[in-house]
Parts: sequence; C-alpha cells; structure tokens
Amino acid sequence: MVTTNIRTPDWKEMRRWRALELKRDGWSQQEIADALGVTKVAVSQWMTAVQKHGVTSLQARPHKGATPKLTPDQLKLIPEFLSHGAEAYGFRGEVWTCRRIGQVIAREFAVTYHKDHVSRLLKALGWTPQKPMERAAQRDEEKIIEWRDETWPELKKKRGVRIKRPSLLTNRASICCPELSAPMRRVA
Repeated sequence: MVTTNIRTPDWKEMRRWRALELKRDGWSQQEIADALGVTKVAVSQWMTAVQKHGVTSLQARPHKGATPKLTPDQLKLIPEFLSHGAEAYGFRGEVWTCRRIGQVIAREFAVTYHKDHVSRLLKALGWTPQKPMERAAQRDEEKIIEWRDETWPELKKKRGVRIKRPSLLTNRASICCPELSAPMRRVA
C-alpha cells in the first residue's frame, strides 16, 4: 500500500487528491484510509463532497481568519504618529512602550489592541524593541543628590536597629524547665 507523508503547505489537498485516485483505481474506503493515515469517515466525507460538488471540493481553501482592524494604509501611518514623540501624546518621557503605542492607535483610529498584539504589529512594520540610550530629559541631578544624601539616610535611621529577643521556641526549655535544658540521651 502507498502512504503519503508529504508536508507541504497543501499536503492535505494532495492527500485528498490521492484518495480520489485510489478510489478510482478500485480501492475500498478502508484501504484508502489505512494507506493515507486517516479515518474511513474522512475518506467518506471527501468522496461525498466530490459527488455533490465535483472535484474542486478537494482543493484547499485559504483560511481567512479575523478581518484586520486596521487597513494596510492605516498601519503605514503608525510610524509617522510615533515620530512625533511620546510627549506629544501626553505621556511622560520619550519612551515608547507597546501599551503607549496601543493607546495612540486607539486615539487615532478608535481601534483597541492588546499590548502583546501591538508588539506583533510593530514587528510586521519592521520595528524592533529598543532600550533608551540616554537618561530621561526630566532628570534633576540636584534633587537626586539631595535625596541620596539627606532623605535616604533618614529613611535608614527610621528602620531602626532590631533587637534580637530570645524566643521560647528557639531557646529550648531553658526558661521554664532548667533541668530539661541540658542535652539528653535516649535511654534504651
């Protein structure tokens, strides 16, 4: 018997065509199913489709999937929007995140995307994740030094020194039963 193990994009269509050939050669549906690694029910459905709709019913049909929310022209506009900078859209700092870009897309096109899908859209546009090379423009060095030299030491002082107190559970029975605090041996 002939078996098929071809894994091209239309391998399933080729398998259906092979089933039709074998059927025309006089094979039973069970023999075809065994040879092609499918169920007898699948072969029966293929042959029924050929009888009702002709051999074109064996052809592969593309899976459409969900209709894209944005048109290709709208997708091409995204880099232009992002070129204005994050602060132009009211965000603090010039760093673009997927969540922020999703908010811009929602504002400009009234379409919402999850941040994970925004990442896929950007990848399709040829954008890659970037790490900021510079520090934030709003950074105030004087306030940072003041916080490090004055505020931080005060916070450390407020934590205070924790006094380690003995615990009844960790000190064995030394407090309530001094005679039991000595190491003991098991008597046989």
